[in-house]
Amino acid sequence: MIAVEHYPLVVISGASSGIGLALARHYLECGATVAAFARRAELLHALAFEFPGKVFPYALDVRDAAAVQTAAHDFMARVGVPDIVIANAGVSVGTLTEYAEDIDAFKQVMDINVLGMVHTFQPFIAAMRLDATQGGGRASGTLVGIASVAGFRGLPGAGAYSASKAAAISYLESLRVELYGSGVRVVTICPGYIKTPMTSLNPYSMPFILEVDDAAKRMARAIERGASFSVVPWQMGIVGWLMKRLPNVLYDRLFANAPHKPRGLLKK
Repeated sequence: MIAVEHYPLVVISGASSGIGLALARHYLECGATVAAFARRAELLHALAFEFPGKVFPYALDVRDAAAVQTAAHDFMARVGVPDIVIANAGVSVGTLTEYAEDIDAFKQVMDINVLGMVHTFQPFIAAMRLDATQGGGRASGTLVGIASVAGFRGLPGAGAYSASKAAAISYLESLRVELYGSGVRVVTICPGYIKTPMTSLNPYSMPFILEVDDAAKRMARAIERGASFSVVPWQMGIVGWLMKRLPNVLYDRLFANAPHKPRGLLKK
Protein backbone atom coordinates (compact mmCIF):
# COMPACT_ATOMS: atom_id res chain seq x y z
CA MET A 1 0.00 0.00 0.00
CA ILE A 2 1.50 3.34 -0.98
CA ALA A 3 1.54 6.36 1.28
CA VAL A 4 -1.13 8.25 -0.59
CA GLU A 5 -0.42 11.54 1.10
CA HIS A 6 2.63 11.68 -1.18
CA TYR A 7 0.66 10.92 -4.35
CA PRO A 8 -2.82 12.47 -4.08
CA LEU A 9 -3.23 13.40 -7.77
CA VAL A 10 -2.68 10.81 -10.50
CA VAL A 11 -3.22 10.94 -14.27
CA ILE A 12 -3.53 7.63 -16.14
CA SER A 13 -4.02 7.09 -19.86
CA GLY A 14 -5.61 3.91 -21.15
CA ALA A 15 -7.55 3.83 -17.87
CA SER A 16 -10.66 2.00 -19.11
CA SER A 17 -9.27 -1.55 -19.09
CA GLY A 18 -6.28 -3.77 -18.44
CA ILE A 19 -3.26 -2.37 -16.62
CA GLY A 20 -4.56 1.20 -16.76
CA LEU A 21 -7.83 0.32 -15.04
CA ALA A 22 -6.03 -1.79 -12.43
CA LEU A 23 -3.66 1.09 -11.67
CA ALA A 24 -6.57 3.52 -11.44
CA ARG A 25 -8.39 1.25 -9.00
CA HIS A 26 -5.25 0.77 -6.94
CA TYR A 27 -4.65 4.49 -6.51
CA LEU A 28 -8.33 5.24 -5.95
CA GLU A 29 -8.53 2.60 -3.23
CA CYS A 30 -5.55 4.31 -1.61
CA GLY A 31 -7.48 7.59 -1.57
CA ALA A 32 -5.97 9.34 -4.58
CA THR A 33 -7.81 11.54 -7.06
CA VAL A 34 -7.44 10.22 -10.60
CA ALA A 35 -7.74 11.80 -14.03
CA ALA A 36 -8.70 8.87 -16.26
CA PHE A 37 -7.93 9.20 -19.99
CA ALA A 38 -9.35 6.65 -22.44
CA ARG A 39 -11.46 6.41 -25.58
CA ARG A 40 -14.42 4.51 -24.08
CA ALA A 41 -16.48 7.07 -22.22
CA GLU A 42 -18.97 4.56 -20.80
CA LEU A 43 -16.23 2.64 -18.99
CA LEU A 44 -14.71 5.82 -17.60
CA HIS A 45 -18.09 6.96 -16.28
CA ALA A 46 -18.64 3.55 -14.68
CA LEU A 47 -15.36 4.01 -12.82
CA ALA A 48 -16.38 7.53 -11.78
CA PHE A 49 -19.72 6.19 -10.50
CA GLU A 50 -17.88 3.58 -8.44
CA PHE A 51 -15.59 6.21 -6.86
CA PRO A 52 -17.77 9.34 -6.60
CA GLY A 53 -15.90 12.61 -6.52
CA LYS A 54 -12.52 10.95 -7.01
CA VAL A 55 -12.42 10.33 -10.77
CA PHE A 56 -12.20 12.96 -13.50
CA PRO A 57 -13.11 11.07 -16.70
CA TYR A 58 -11.79 12.38 -20.02
CA ALA A 59 -12.90 10.48 -23.11
CA LEU A 60 -10.14 11.06 -25.66
CA ASP A 61 -7.68 9.40 -28.01
CA VAL A 62 -4.03 9.90 -27.04
CA ARG A 63 -3.18 10.36 -30.71
CA ASP A 64 -5.03 13.69 -30.49
CA ALA A 65 -2.47 15.99 -28.85
CA ALA A 66 -4.91 18.92 -28.66
CA ALA A 67 -7.51 16.81 -26.85
CA VAL A 68 -4.93 15.61 -24.33
CA GLN A 69 -3.72 19.17 -23.74
CA THR A 70 -7.29 20.37 -23.15
CA ALA A 71 -7.95 17.58 -20.66
CA ALA A 72 -4.64 18.17 -18.87
CA HIS A 73 -5.23 21.88 -18.48
CA ASP A 74 -8.79 21.28 -17.30
CA PHE A 75 -7.64 18.82 -14.63
CA MET A 76 -4.87 21.12 -13.40
CA ALA A 77 -7.27 24.08 -13.28
CA ARG A 78 -9.79 22.08 -11.27
CA VAL A 79 -7.56 20.08 -8.95
CA GLY A 80 -3.91 21.01 -9.30
CA VAL A 81 -0.65 19.75 -10.74
CA PRO A 82 -0.52 15.93 -10.65
CA ASP A 83 2.04 14.06 -8.61
CA ILE A 84 2.10 11.10 -11.01
CA VAL A 85 1.36 10.93 -14.73
CA ILE A 86 1.21 7.39 -16.12
CA ALA A 87 1.35 7.01 -19.90
CA ASN A 88 -0.17 3.56 -20.20
CA ALA A 89 -2.37 3.68 -23.32
CA GLY A 90 -1.22 1.06 -25.77
CA VAL A 91 -2.29 -1.41 -28.43
CA SER A 92 -0.87 -4.66 -29.75
CA VAL A 93 -1.46 -6.58 -32.96
CA GLY A 94 0.38 -9.17 -35.01
CA THR A 95 2.01 -7.65 -38.08
CA LEU A 96 3.97 -8.89 -41.07
CA THR A 97 5.80 -6.38 -43.26
CA GLU A 98 5.17 -8.39 -46.45
CA TYR A 99 1.45 -7.52 -46.32
CA ALA A 100 0.57 -4.04 -47.53
CA GLU A 101 -2.60 -4.04 -45.44
CA ASP A 102 -0.47 -4.22 -42.28
CA ILE A 103 1.06 -0.81 -42.94
CA ASP A 104 -1.90 0.91 -41.28
CA ALA A 105 -1.52 -1.33 -38.22
CA PHE A 106 2.15 -0.35 -37.98
CA LYS A 107 1.18 3.32 -38.06
CA GLN A 108 -1.55 2.97 -35.44
CA VAL A 109 0.68 1.04 -33.06
CA MET A 110 3.50 3.58 -33.34
CA ASP A 111 1.15 6.56 -33.05
CA ILE A 112 -0.56 5.23 -29.91
CA ASN A 113 2.33 3.52 -28.14
CA VAL A 114 5.01 6.15 -28.79
CA LEU A 115 3.48 9.49 -29.77
CA GLY A 116 0.59 8.88 -27.39
CA MET A 117 3.14 8.74 -24.57
CA VAL A 118 4.68 12.03 -25.69
CA HIS A 119 1.22 13.64 -25.92
CA THR A 120 0.35 12.40 -22.42
CA PHE A 121 3.46 13.83 -20.74
CA GLN A 122 3.91 17.08 -22.63
CA PRO A 123 1.16 19.24 -21.06
CA PHE A 124 2.29 18.48 -17.50
CA ILE A 125 6.07 18.88 -17.60
CA ALA A 126 6.36 22.66 -17.26
CA ALA A 127 3.90 22.73 -14.35
CA MET A 128 5.66 19.84 -12.60
CA ARG A 129 9.05 21.51 -13.03
CA LEU A 130 7.66 24.74 -11.59
CA ASP A 131 6.27 22.87 -8.59
CA ALA A 132 9.70 21.34 -8.00
CA THR A 133 11.36 24.76 -8.21
CA GLN A 134 8.91 26.24 -5.74
CA GLY A 135 9.51 23.26 -3.48
CA GLY A 136 13.21 24.00 -3.28
CA GLY A 137 14.25 21.49 -5.91
CA ARG A 138 12.87 18.47 -4.09
CA ALA A 139 11.40 15.70 -6.25
CA SER A 140 7.76 16.64 -6.63
CA GLY A 141 6.45 14.72 -9.60
CA THR A 142 6.85 11.47 -11.47
CA LEU A 143 6.30 10.64 -15.13
CA VAL A 144 5.74 6.91 -15.70
CA GLY A 145 5.90 5.20 -19.07
CA ILE A 146 4.54 1.69 -19.50
CA ALA A 147 6.82 0.02 -22.04
CA SER A 148 7.29 -3.77 -22.33
CA VAL A 149 9.80 -6.59 -22.20
CA ALA A 150 8.84 -6.99 -25.88
CA GLY A 151 10.95 -3.89 -26.52
CA PHE A 152 14.18 -5.66 -25.52
CA ARG A 153 14.47 -7.54 -28.83
CA GLY A 154 12.42 -7.82 -31.99
CA LEU A 155 9.89 -10.62 -31.77
CA PRO A 156 8.70 -12.39 -34.95
CA GLY A 157 5.20 -11.40 -36.04
CA ALA A 158 5.26 -8.45 -33.63
CA GLY A 159 7.41 -5.99 -35.54
CA ALA A 160 5.15 -3.02 -34.84
CA TYR A 161 4.70 -3.77 -31.15
CA SER A 162 8.35 -4.61 -30.44
CA ALA A 163 9.53 -1.54 -32.36
CA SER A 164 7.07 0.72 -30.53
CA LYS A 165 8.14 -0.54 -27.12
CA ALA A 166 11.83 -0.30 -27.98
CA ALA A 167 11.17 3.28 -29.06
CA ALA A 168 9.27 3.96 -25.83
CA ILE A 169 12.18 2.66 -23.73
CA SER A 170 14.67 4.90 -25.54
CA TYR A 171 12.33 7.89 -25.44
CA LEU A 172 11.82 7.50 -21.69
CA GLU A 173 15.56 7.30 -21.14
CA SER A 174 16.06 10.49 -23.13
CA LEU A 175 13.34 12.20 -21.12
CA ARG A 176 14.84 10.99 -17.84
CA VAL A 177 18.20 12.52 -18.72
CA GLU A 178 16.59 15.74 -19.93
CA LEU A 179 14.79 16.14 -16.61
CA TYR A 180 17.70 15.07 -14.42
CA GLY A 181 18.01 17.45 -11.48
CA SER A 182 14.70 19.17 -12.24
CA GLY A 183 12.77 17.47 -9.44
CA VAL A 184 10.68 15.51 -11.94
CA ARG A 185 11.42 11.79 -11.99
CA VAL A 186 10.95 9.52 -15.01
CA VAL A 187 10.15 5.86 -14.38
CA THR A 188 10.22 3.19 -17.10
CA ILE A 189 8.14 0.09 -16.37
CA CYS A 190 8.44 -2.95 -18.61
CA PRO A 191 5.70 -5.48 -17.94
CA GLY A 192 6.12 -9.07 -18.93
CA TYR A 193 2.98 -11.11 -19.43
CA ILE A 194 -0.07 -9.72 -17.61
CA LYS A 195 -3.60 -11.16 -17.81
CA THR A 196 -5.37 -8.46 -19.82
CA PRO A 197 -7.37 -8.26 -23.06
CA MET A 198 -4.04 -7.57 -24.81
CA THR A 199 -2.64 -11.01 -23.93
CA SER A 200 -5.89 -12.98 -24.12
CA LEU A 201 -5.37 -13.93 -27.77
CA ASN A 202 -1.71 -14.91 -27.55
CA PRO A 203 -1.43 -18.46 -28.98
CA TYR A 204 1.65 -19.39 -26.96
CA SER A 205 2.73 -20.04 -23.40
CA MET A 206 3.37 -16.94 -21.29
CA PRO A 207 5.91 -17.57 -18.51
CA PHE A 208 5.52 -15.84 -15.14
CA ILE A 209 2.16 -14.35 -16.16
CA LEU A 210 0.59 -12.15 -13.46
CA GLU A 211 -2.96 -11.26 -12.55
CA VAL A 212 -3.50 -7.63 -13.49
CA ASP A 213 -4.25 -6.43 -9.94
CA ASP A 214 -1.05 -8.01 -8.65
CA ALA A 215 0.89 -6.41 -11.48
CA ALA A 216 -0.61 -2.99 -10.71
CA LYS A 217 0.47 -3.20 -7.07
CA ARG A 218 4.00 -4.14 -8.08
CA MET A 219 4.14 -1.25 -10.53
CA ALA A 220 2.87 1.17 -7.88
CA ARG A 221 5.65 0.05 -5.54
CA ALA A 222 8.25 0.69 -8.26
CA ILE A 223 6.75 4.15 -8.84
CA GLU A 224 6.76 4.92 -5.12
CA ARG A 225 10.44 4.15 -4.73
CA GLY A 226 11.28 6.18 -7.85
CA ALA A 227 12.96 3.34 -9.71
CA SER A 228 14.34 4.59 -13.00
CA PHE A 229 13.71 1.22 -14.68
CA SER A 230 11.66 -1.72 -13.46
CA VAL A 231 10.55 -5.03 -14.98
CA VAL A 232 7.33 -6.59 -13.67
CA PRO A 233 7.57 -9.41 -12.69
CA TRP A 234 11.28 -9.37 -11.89
CA GLN A 235 11.73 -12.87 -13.34
CA MET A 236 11.01 -11.46 -16.81
CA GLY A 237 13.87 -9.06 -16.27
CA ILE A 238 16.21 -12.03 -16.15
CA VAL A 239 14.60 -13.48 -19.28
CA GLY A 240 14.98 -10.13 -21.04
CA TRP A 241 18.60 -9.78 -19.90
CA LEU A 242 19.40 -13.19 -21.35
CA MET A 243 17.55 -12.47 -24.60
CA LYS A 244 19.50 -9.26 -25.16
CA ARG A 245 22.79 -11.10 -24.77
CA LEU A 246 22.08 -13.99 -27.11
CA PRO A 247 24.23 -13.79 -30.28
CA ASN A 248 22.12 -13.06 -33.36
CA VAL A 249 22.81 -16.45 -34.92
CA LEU A 250 21.46 -18.23 -31.85
CA TYR A 251 18.57 -15.81 -31.29
CA ASP A 252 17.46 -16.19 -34.90
CA ARG A 253 17.46 -19.98 -34.74
CA LEU A 254 15.57 -20.07 -31.44
CA PHE A 255 12.84 -17.60 -32.40
CA ALA A 256 12.43 -18.06 -36.17
CA ASN A 257 9.60 -20.55 -35.70
CA ALA A 258 8.06 -19.05 -32.58
CA PRO A 259 4.24 -18.67 -32.63
CA HIS A 260 2.95 -15.27 -33.76
CA LYS A 261 0.29 -13.02 -32.33
CA PRO A 262 -2.78 -13.05 -34.67
CA ARG A 263 -2.77 -10.36 -37.35
CA GLY A 264 -5.49 -7.83 -37.97
CA LEU A 265 -6.96 -7.09 -34.52
CA LEU A 266 -5.76 -4.27 -32.32
CA LYS A 267 -6.13 -4.98 -28.58
CA LYS A 268 -5.79 -2.38 -25.84
